Amino acid sequence: MNSSLLLASSSPRRSELLKQCHIPFTVFSSDVDETLHENQPVEEAACTLAKRKAEAVAKQFPQHVVLAADTIVSLNGEHLGKPKSKEEAKYMLQTLSHRTHAVSTGVAILGQDRSVLFSETTSVTMTTIGESLLERYLQTDEWVDKAGAYGIQSLGALFVSEIKGDYYTVVGLPLVKTVQALSSFHIYPNIPS
Repeated sequence: MNSSLLLASSSPRRSELLKQCHIPFTVFSSDVDETLHENQPVEEAACTLAKRKAEAVAKQFPQHVVLAADTIVSLNGEHLGKPKSKEEAKYMLQTLSHRTHAVSTGVAILGQDRSVLFSETTSVTMTTIGESLLERYLQTDEWVDKAGAYGIQSLGALFVSEIKGDYYTVVGLPLVKTVQALSSFHIYPNIPS
């Protein structure tokens, strides 16, 4: 292991965000059950999944600090996870079209003697998504492995007309709050002087 920080996520977006902040880390993704209680509030659900992921990796590497996150898209309390098919992705995007939804990212950081658990929520308003653009979008793989079938940092940005809150929460890791929390574990950005 190159770093005392383990990122319990295979998300390339989360890795890119940590690299952007010059935080050294090693990826060690976890494969956990993502089943949730049916009416669990979205922020609580995101934290529950993040904690499960962090705990799974921390059990294997108790001497490391483990960072995990989970992002959930919700509309009127209904959770929209990662679509399992192109048809499901189409349904999700049609449902989100011309509406405002919530994107919540839960973050769990576990160390040898302490833990931090928090969530951030950002409000995202979609433009009216035309049928032609939607069909062209679905021909790409942009919707795959993304909550709500879109990523704001890529082609999904074509659908977003407004956000209220932290942009990075929508990408998958609220940066400011995460970096502040990591500092309490003595993990800091490695910025060259």
